Amino acid sequence: MKPTVTVVGGGLAGCEAALQLLGRGFGVKMYEMRPVRMTGAHSTDGLAELVCSNSLKSEAEETASGTLKAELGAMGCVLLRIARECRVPSGSALAVDREKFSAAVGSALARYSAFEIVRGEVTELPEGPAVIATGPLTSDALAARLAELTGRENLHFYDAVAPIVEFSSVDMSRAYFGGRYGKGGDDYLNLPMEKEEYLAFREALVGAETAILRDFEKKELFEGCMPIEEIARRGEDAMRFGPLRPVGLRDPATGKGAYAVVQLRRENTAGDCWNLVGFQTNLKYGEQKRVFGMIPALANAEFVRYGVMHRNTYLSSAGRLNANFRFAGENKLYAAGQLTGVEGYVESIMSGLVAAVSLARESEGKEAALPPETTVTGALCRYVASAGTDAQPMNANFGLLPSAADVGKKERKKYYHERALRDIIRFVRETGFSD
Repeated sequence: MKPTVTVVGGGLAGCEAALQLLGRGFGVKMYEMRPVRMTGAHSTDGLAELVCSNSLKSEAEETASGTLKAELGAMGCVLLRIARECRVPSGSALAVDREKFSAAVGSALARYSAFEIVRGEVTELPEGPAVIATGPLTSDALAARLAELTGRENLHFYDAVAPIVEFSSVDMSRAYFGGRYGKGGDDYLNLPMEKEEYLAFREALVGAETAILRDFEKKELFEGCMPIEEIARRGEDAMRFGPLRPVGLRDPATGKGAYAVVQLRRENTAGDCWNLVGFQTNLKYGEQKRVFGMIPALANAEFVRYGVMHRNTYLSSAGRLNANFRFAGENKLYAAGQLTGVEGYVESIMSGLVAAVSLARESEGKEAALPPETTVTGALCRYVASAGTDAQPMNANFGLLPSAADVGKKERKKYYHERALRDIIRFVRETGFSD
């Protein structure tokens, strides 16, 4: 009889961990504090709710994100399969209908009679076997217990969420569909700006009033989710070389490019809600309405959701978590998700998979198995276990992989992808990791 595993947290990592364990015959008792206690970023009590963006990033083989997805497919990832069933058009990226995705994940868990969910806050570390996957918005009480366990204070930074507008409120006379360099069909809605419009928008953005940051004395911004107003403060052209870059975009009606282009991405299958790509923000709601309304196509935009900024908590994991996400010196107590120091949706899913399979193997008396360092999965796992105490959370990137200096620069990304996929397939076959 296999034991029941406690999973704390119903986000991406916790849900993937639970599904992996249930599929291997373990019972799972999941604790999720919403809706008994909500966070500053979540808006529902749904499992696997996506709060920052609806995009799980690129599936292209020449990207680290695409390579990670390919690896997870080889390892039997469940949430990626569900995501593809709930996808919305987004060019080479994997974007989902948030509500459908959350509902589908909840349904997948509910199919198992050995699954139980308890709604309420966990304030003490559970007895093993357990996976702690409480995410970047871990409650203060549990964060304190984790700090006691690891012997270090938790680190933190601020994460920001982009606003969403109603499609029907966009002025289509100042907008057009199309992907960059003609790729992606009508997956993106482009809002061009002339130079004078852009400069006026930037000036208003830089001078706009931001929300008061609470809870912490120190403000730390993660580079991968930088608020648009912070990008604007870096210089006149910073946004034009970032989320508002006009390169590869031309109005099909005129054949002309623009000085800057704001892109919107479909938020749901119906296509009635679109999010502002790269527009994570900490502006006050009224300021968002005023300043973002200076974008010509959004002059009369109706906002479904305004952007927000929230706390992101993670462990200083080096020496405290091993590469399989088990707490050092603790039998059968694992962590998963952004709490571990990985950053991103798919990265969090990966950590949940690795933690769950590692726990299962440990419970079954099998040897630990870690994907090779030539894979994005293996590289991220090793980063968590070895990064310095001042390290920021890490996204999937090829810079973590062993060098391939003997491979030409143009062929290097393809080489990284092919090597990673070859090595992960061999790893799974030789270790029985997905069994």
